[in-house]
Amino acid sequence: MPADDQILDGPIEGLSSAEKTRFLAGDAAFSDEIFTSETGLGSVFVATSCGSCHAGDGKGTLFTTLTRFGQTDASGNKFLHLGGPQLQNRAIPGYVPESIPAGATFSRFTPPSNTGLGLIELVPDADILAMADPADADKDGISGVPNYGDLPSFLNPLPNAVPKNGKYIHRFGKKAAAYSLLHQTVNAYSQDIGISSLFAPFDVYSGLEIDPEISNLTINNVVFYLQTLKAPIQRDQGDAQVKQGKQTFIDLGCQSCHRQTLKTGLSQVSALSNKTFHPYTDLLLHDMGSGLDDGYTEGSAKTSEWRTPPLWGLGLSPNSQGGLYFLMHDGRARSIEQAIEMHGGEADGSRNRFKSLAQGEQADLIKFLKSL
Repeated sequence: MPADDQILDGPIEGLSSAEKTRFLAGDAAFSDEIFTSETGLGSVFVATSCGSCHAGDGKGTLFTTLTRFGQTDASGNKFLHLGGPQLQNRAIPGYVPESIPAGATFSRFTPPSNTGLGLIELVPDADILAMADPADADKDGISGVPNYGDLPSFLNPLPNAVPKNGKYIHRFGKKAAAYSLLHQTVNAYSQDIGISSLFAPFDVYSGLEIDPEISNLTINNVVFYLQTLKAPIQRDQGDAQVKQGKQTFIDLGCQSCHRQTLKTGLSQVSALSNKTFHPYTDLLLHDMGSGLDDGYTEGSAKTSEWRTPPLWGLGLSPNSQGGLYFLMHDGRARSIEQAIEMHGGEADGSRNRFKSLAQGEQADLIKFLKSL
């Protein structure tokens, strides 16, 4: 058996026996259930299971990268009637896969890792807002902002919500377009696999309302599984090079966006309640420059804005990516160094400082990042 710090799968410590049973039920639905046309797959789809895009709860590859299209600004998606926002590029026999409509901008999203998501869900909105600096008041070049969006009818605001003009801070996804893990899970079953539920009771091909093809119990078990997956465990924390690399990370200003430490609020799951954790994200949108502007967006995000991805688990990414790295929102970076060098916009200063480091200092930083 591999050590706990070598894998991403596994429950957070402190679950009760009943909660562990529910975790295992969600794990089985997420990792083992493969859909066919007889069990509701399609008619058009991207994948046949949750686990096929998140092997071992890790990141996906170029082969599992999906495409979103049709929105260019905060006014909304103009191509929903033509299959937006997600391209279903596969189909069961008798149906035709979707294609990107003429005139629609698009972006490709590589599946992220799943671990520690329950902790991220419970960061109070007030804490996220405290990290935001939309006018760059401190003049450090960093001006993170939340992504505000509407709630679908099946969602209730979380207890820590701080709405603005009837919209709520979203935090999951490449552009923080999903509000909660229930929101993310319902969308994934519908948009990725073509499975209808009581939460989204329609066929993605025709748009017509149909009977649910998955139970509320299964969806809620999967949500609980995602909420109670453990956070990645850092390795080699006592290593001198790792320690120096962490200091370099701070000195470069990387922590301005990749915030090391966050804290959860109250939760009905005691193992998640009032926990301090270290994801290296601020859950905010940042302008990453023209090089990462795909001309597509979601919610209130601009086309060049991306949510700061958590860095925890970064060193284990190759475990689910065929021994390689596929980083940035679409997997275009094939190494950590390439990912850093692709940073632009608000990250110009940190990137340029990285490029000016001596080779040994760069090596220290990379070893620290691989320890996460």
